[in-house]
Amino acid sequence: MRPSQTTITAAPPGPDVTGLLPDHDAIAEWRRLRERLARAGRDDSAATLAALAGGIRRTVISTIAAAGLGHAGGDLSVTDILTTLYGAVLRVDPADPGWPERDRLVLSKGHCSVALYTTLATCGYFPAERLSTFAAPLSPLNGHPSRRSVPGVETSTGPLGHGLPVGVGIAVGLRLRGSAARTVVVLGDGELQEGSNWEAAMTAGHRGLTSLTAVIDRNGLQQGARTSATNELEPLADKWRAFGWEAVEVDGHDHLALLDAMTAPHDAGRPRCVIARTVKGRGVSFMEDRVEWHHKVPDAEQARLALEELR
Repeated sequence: MRPSQTTITAAPPGPDVTGLLPDHDAIAEWRRLRERLARAGRDDSAATLAALAGGIRRTVISTIAAAGLGHAGGDLSVTDILTTLYGAVLRVDPADPGWPERDRLVLSKGHCSVALYTTLATCGYFPAERLSTFAAPLSPLNGHPSRRSVPGVETSTGPLGHGLPVGVGIAVGLRLRGSAARTVVVLGDGELQEGSNWEAAMTAGHRGLTSLTAVIDRNGLQQGARTSATNELEPLADKWRAFGWEAVEVDGHDHLALLDAMTAPHDAGRPRCVIARTVKGRGVSFMEDRVEWHHKVPDAEQARLALEELR
């Protein structure tokens, strides 16, 4: 599975930057990794997922630095969540992105698209080399993911507060079809200040959508400030429980804790909220827990230092 051990160095895009086809070599590697994780003990699983996440983080930095665009801090905080989901949880088929019985993942915090694109490329949805076209003119790999352009993207996201309402609708639709597929929505904590999320949470609790999981990237920072300086979200778990959800809190950089939280049986009749406590800019000392790295692009020297730290 690419890029678990190496970094893809972004290069200037060529003339063809449209159309993303499956990378069958990467798909075969991803399937071998999934099979290995299914048989592995906990220590081996943790080490394998950590190595995978490290490679994704290095590629995120290289891609953002080359493009001069991106949200490095949030990409790095959500990486372990996406790595665990695609490495060991979601039932998907990169060779057949439209498989009707696939699990659906909605990245509500769509500004962290580079982490999602890198993870999808790692699974083989498209060749990892195409990451070099991120944010280039006519590239399908836009600053926010588009379901019309990128295989594996379930819904276009960007405006915050939209992902969970869409995810609730997907979960309701799957239930009406009699499907056993799960729906997972990954949210930023800052976007929980959008009222649309709480309307969706109320609906999901009322309908008892046990096939729905919300995962909150709880890094405590949003554009310009700490979340608590804008609106206090705590006690966050209690708020979700009050809306009829099961709520669990975990270290969002502990792959086994994430795996357990995402795969344990749901409480009867309740959707699940996983509050993943993370660090913005995780893995790069000068980015960690720094609000300016919400939307700051590393220069060449900062990128070099970041890649050194992420080895």
